[in-house]
Amino acid sequence: MKVTLDKPTAQRGLITVNIQQTDYAAQVEKALKDYRKKAQLPGFRPGMVPMGIIKKRVGPSIKAEEVDKAVTKALFDYIREEKLAVLGQPLPDETQEPQRIETQDDFTFRFDVALEPEFDATLTAKDQIPYYDITVDDARVDEQVKGFQQRAMHPVEAKEYEDGDVLRGNICELDENKAPKEGGVAADEVSLMPKYFKADDQKAYFEGAMKGDSVIFNPSVANDGNEAEMGAILKMPKEEAVKHTGEFMFTITDISRMAPHPVDQELFDQVYGKDAVKSEDEFRARIKEELAQQFAADSDYRLLIDVREHLEKRLGKLPFDEELLRRILKASNDENEAEKIDQEFDKSLAELQWHLIRQRLIEQTAVKVEPQELQATAQQAARFQFAQYGMTNIPDEYLKQYADKMLQDENQRRSLIDRAIDTKLSAALKNVVKIERKQVSLDEFNKLFEKA
Repeated sequence: MKVTLDKPTAQRGLITVNIQQTDYAAQVEKALKDYRKKAQLPGFRPGMVPMGIIKKRVGPSIKAEEVDKAVTKALFDYIREEKLAVLGQPLPDETQEPQRIETQDDFTFRFDVALEPEFDATLTAKDQIPYYDITVDDARVDEQVKGFQQRAMHPVEAKEYEDGDVLRGNICELDENKAPKEGGVAADEVSLMPKYFKADDQKAYFEGAMKGDSVIFNPSVANDGNEAEMGAILKMPKEEAVKHTGEFMFTITDISRMAPHPVDQELFDQVYGKDAVKSEDEFRARIKEELAQQFAADSDYRLLIDVREHLEKRLGKLPFDEELLRRILKASNDENEAEKIDQEFDKSLAELQWHLIRQRLIEQTAVKVEPQELQATAQQAARFQFAQYGMTNIPDEYLKQYADKMLQDENQRRSLIDRAIDTKLSAALKNVVKIERKQVSLDEFNKLFEKA
């Protein structure tokens, strides 16, 4: 077997694999014998079908399979041994002559490969990159405190209705004289939330209502005839409830309002665990520390964006064989994705360029993620997910279990590896380039992303 490489251009390689009968004959013979052992044909005992019949029936397909295996192995062995920097998968050359498996013994296969462009992305202390230190001001701490208060909201009794309150009371159907209808629908312990009425005029009837007041409204109009809502209000089957389209009187027995949790020890314990924080000052200090850590991670993320912009400006657009890359993308995706690939090709090319630059930076800084670092990244991601729901006091043991589940999912694992690499790469690059520190507010920092 002979494998050779030609380079029609610096970005495209043409690998030719010449395979002779001696390169695959033994494998074909073995495969035929294995097939014969399992073959069952009428008139023959299992495993006793004559080899001539076996070759006639499955010989060409087995030969094709073994030739394909031999060629594929030779192709990828060559790429690995020659350390070719290949983009995507090799594709059969479009000018490839047809290979006749039944009549040929020797074959020639040609493959197009997209090659990485040559470029130098080395960074030094001469490269100046901005780094944005985000100020954790009192307003941000206040905002976070309010967030914890909102997540721990609890119901309190109110005297006068305000938008968003829950009303509880009794309801009865009225006749044309606005008097309780004889034989009409009536229900006790009904709950209403006028805030979610579809009709504004029906909401208005409840404005300023007090405990003990009676309000006349039309449930059908208020809920736009919604069967489920009508059934819930009138406490009857929804199919029957929608037939009652007139006015009702609702007598308020209770007004319930969700109030933010007070900033007290109970709130501290809910957020950080029993007695972990014992005063409002400690509570705010803990929040400020966590925000600072979060903002530092955001600043590191921004550093990589600025490094990318810096190097893309220095390198310009890297040379690629765009026609071949389009073919590779389309070959590895569903036919229905072809139009989308064309539409987003420039974006894909830009991401490919950054991927190659990032790989050079990883090599320069010798960044490597150890298993314990990946586990720590997964736990941090899990902690952040829980924190979004106000769950900040999660035991480490439970976080580890959740992180382990995340790492078992291949897509999540790849994402977490990338995140861990980016974290270490940001830290490493701070010791390579000249950092230009800039103090900014969170609003100013966020505006940096609006330019993109």
